[in-house]
Amino acid sequence: MNRAGKQAAEGSLSLFDYAGEVICGVDEAGRGPLAGPVFAAAVILDPLRPIAGLRDSKKLSEARRDALAVEIKACALSWSVAQCSEAEIDELNILQATMLAMRRAVEGLHRQPTLALIDGNRCPVMPVRSEAIVKGDDKVQAISAASILAKTARDAALAVLHSEFPQYAFDQHKGYPTALHLERLRLHGVSPVHRKSYAPVRALLGAQDQ
Repeated sequence: MNRAGKQAAEGSLSLFDYAGEVICGVDEAGRGPLAGPVFAAAVILDPLRPIAGLRDSKKLSEARRDALAVEIKACALSWSVAQCSEAEIDELNILQATMLAMRRAVEGLHRQPTLALIDGNRCPVMPVRSEAIVKGDDKVQAISAASILAKTARDAALAVLHSEFPQYAFDQHKGYPTALHLERLRLHGVSPVHRKSYAPVRALLGAQDQ
């Protein structure tokens, strides 16, 4: 087991234990929803400008995520947010689209990292060396920061989709398959921003074709 794997298994990983490495954390948001793009972010933190309170974005309130996102963008050495569209998700499948969004996020950094630490158990194919850290969004601060940026960017995108398609109540469920979303989907049909390869959407399309 390498150093990252050993420390991650023990429950913590210090980002700055890698002497001479320029490390970015990478995470995604929005694999499960029935609508909207999947987002990914990459962050290179500045050890001279620590940010208090970084953790898995799902464990933070919306207000705290928003505040931390501003601080991350101000203090990080480099950050980048990228996405894959609904059409790309339908064409590639959600796993491959997520990997592509992560790669785009890393490629969007204005400072080149030498190592990318990826939340989860898979790494995208890209020129930068990478290591997967299971539950890394609560173990590695740079991944936590990426988690926050990806989540806040996606929530902002869903707010825009709500203004375009208010009948689906995207502001309430953020595209996830809640009872409300499924009800609105049955009532109003499939919108241009729904992921047609996802089972509930695909089933509704099939029923409409009959």
